[in-house]
Amino acid sequence: MATMPTAPRADADASIGELVAGIQQDLTGLVRGELELAKAELRESAARAGTGAGMIGAAAFLVLLAVVLASIALAYGLVALGLHPGWAFLIVAGFYLLVAAVLGLLARGRFAGMQGPVRARRAAARAGQALRRSSDA
Repeated sequence: MATMPTAPRADADASIGELVAGIQQDLTGLVRGELELAKAELRESAARAGTGAGMIGAAAFLVLLAVVLASIALAYGLVALGLHPGWAFLIVAGFYLLVAAVLGLLARGRFAGMQGPVRARRAAARAGQALRRSSDA
C-alpha cells in the first residue's frame, strides 16, 4: 500500500533539498496509492467481465441447442404433413442456407460501405504537409 505523507519538520531551518525530498516522497506515495487503487478496480472489473462472458457463452450454447431442436421439430412437423423425411430435412436445411445467404449479402453490403479512419488520414496528411513546409523554410 502507499506510504503515509511525511510530516514537515518542526524546525524552520530545513534545507530546500530536504523540503523537495519530502515533497517527492509525498508525491511518490500518492501516485503509488492511486496505481494500487486502479489495479484493484481493474481486477474487480476483469472478474465481472469474465463471469459475464462465461454466462453469455453458456446462453449462446443453449440457444444453439434450441435452434437445432426446433429445426428437428420443424422437419418432423413437415413429415407429419405427409412429406418424406428426407425432403422435410432438406427443406429445413435449405431454409437455413437461404437465411445464411441473405445475412452474408447484407454483411457484404455493410463492409463495402466502410472507408476506414478518413478523418485520421486527413489529419495525418495535413500534419505531414505542415512538417514538409516547416522543413523547407
